[in-house]
Amino acid sequence: MRSRNRPQRILLVAMAESVHTTRWISQLDQEGWDVHLFPVSARPAHIDLRQATVHSAARRWRPDLDRSVRQRGVPWPLPRGWARFEWMLEQVPRTTRAARLARAISSLRPDLVHSLEMQHAAYLTLESRRLLTDDSFPPWMYSCWGSDLFYFARLPDHLERIQAVLTSCDYLITDCDRDRHLASDLGFRGTFLGIFPGPGGFHVERMRQLRSPGPASARRVIALKGYHDEHWVGRALVALEAIRRLGEKLAEYEVVIYSAEKNVRHAAEHVARTTGLRLSILPESPPGEIVALMGRAQIAVAVNISDGTPNTMLEAMVMGALPIQSDTISTREWVTDGENGLLVNPEDPDEVERALRRALGDDDLVDRADGLNERLTDARIAYPVVAPRVVEAYRQVLRDAGEKLVPASAGASARGRAADGVPAGSTSAPISRGMTTDNRPRHPGEDPP
Repeated sequence: MRSRNRPQRILLVAMAESVHTTRWISQLDQEGWDVHLFPVSARPAHIDLRQATVHSAARRWRPDLDRSVRQRGVPWPLPRGWARFEWMLEQVPRTTRAARLARAISSLRPDLVHSLEMQHAAYLTLESRRLLTDDSFPPWMYSCWGSDLFYFARLPDHLERIQAVLTSCDYLITDCDRDRHLASDLGFRGTFLGIFPGPGGFHVERMRQLRSPGPASARRVIALKGYHDEHWVGRALVALEAIRRLGEKLAEYEVVIYSAEKNVRHAAEHVARTTGLRLSILPESPPGEIVALMGRAQIAVAVNISDGTPNTMLEAMVMGALPIQSDTISTREWVTDGENGLLVNPEDPDEVERALRRALGDDDLVDRADGLNERLTDARIAYPVVAPRVVEAYRQVLRDAGEKLVPASAGASARGRAADGVPAGSTSAPISRGMTTDNRPRHPGEDPP
C-alpha cells in the first residue's frame, strides 16, 4: 500500500515521443502527484514533457528536456546505439519491456496504472500484469485512442488481446461515445470515467491567434491529410483523385498536404504536373504548423476508414476550416452533415468530389459552420472545460484506491487470472463500409500519436 508520507503516484504506460501523451500529462501538473512514464518504445520522450519521471532501459543525456523531467535507466553516454541496446534486451525474457514494466510496478507501487492507447500500451500492461505473481496489481485505467477498438477488434490476431485487456482493466476513458459502447460489447465491465479528446483539453484561444483575418470563406487554401496505405486506414489518394477532377474550379486555390506518405507525395506531383493545380507538401512539422495551416484553410479534408475523434478534425473546427471528414460513426458526434461540416464515404471519390464542390460553392455554409464550430469547440474541448474533468477522473480512481486494501476490479481482475482469458459470448465490432482486415500496426503518430 501507499505510504502516507509520499504523494499519490501515477504510472502512465504510453508513447513517450507523442505530443498527445505530453499534452495529456500536462493537465496533471498542478496536482502534486508523483507522475511516472514508462515508454512503450525506445523513442526519446517528447521535448515538451514536464513534471514526470521517465523509466527507459537506456538513460541518455538530453539537454533539450525540461529540468522537471527525471530519467531512470542505465546511463548511456554514446550518441547512438540505445535502440539496438533495447532490442537486445527484448531477446532475454528477464529484460523484455514487459518484464521491466512489471518490475517498475513492483518497485514503484503506484496508486494507479494508466495505459494510453491499446496496441502498444495496454497490451504491454496486460503482459506485465501476467508476470506478477500476487493479486496486488494496482487499479488499471485504459484510454481508448482512435482506431484501438473500431479497427483492430476486427482482426483475429488482436480480438482476444483486446477482450483480455477490457475484461482486466478497472477504468475506461474513450474519445467518442461509439467506443464506450463498443468496449462494453467487447467485455468491459468496469467504471466508465468519461469521453475526453485523446490529448486532453485544447488551448483554443491560443490556437485562434494563428487564424487568418477575415471570414473563413475568403481563404484560398485546402488542407489535405496525407495518410494512405491500402493495408491501413488512410485514404488520401481517394481525396486527391476528387481534387484532380475539380480542375479549373481550384485555379485560385492552393492544396496543402500534411503528413504525406511517399505514395501520396508522388501522386500529388503527378496531379500538379498534369493539371497545373497548385499542390504543395507541408514538410514534417511540429503540431503548431498544422494548426496554423488550418487557420488559413477554407476546407480541411481527411478521409480514412477508421478513427475515433480525429484531432486534426477538432483543430480544423477550432480554426474555422470546414471539415470534410469520413463518416466513421464517431465523427457524427461532432459533425452534422451539411450544417457544420460534410461527411463522406472514404472509399468513394465521387462523394468526396461532390462534398468539395458543395463547400467551394457555398460561402454561407463555410461561414455558418465556422460560427457553429467555434461555439461547439469552446463548450466541449477547451482546456478550462476538459482539464478539470480529467483531474476529477483521476481523483475518483485515487479515492477508490484509497478505500480498498486490495484493489478490486469491477471486471474480472478481482477474480484472479481468469481475467486474462476471453469472455464467453463477447461480440466483435460491426464492420463499417470499406473496412479492411489486414493486420497492419498503426502509425505511432496516427490520430490520434
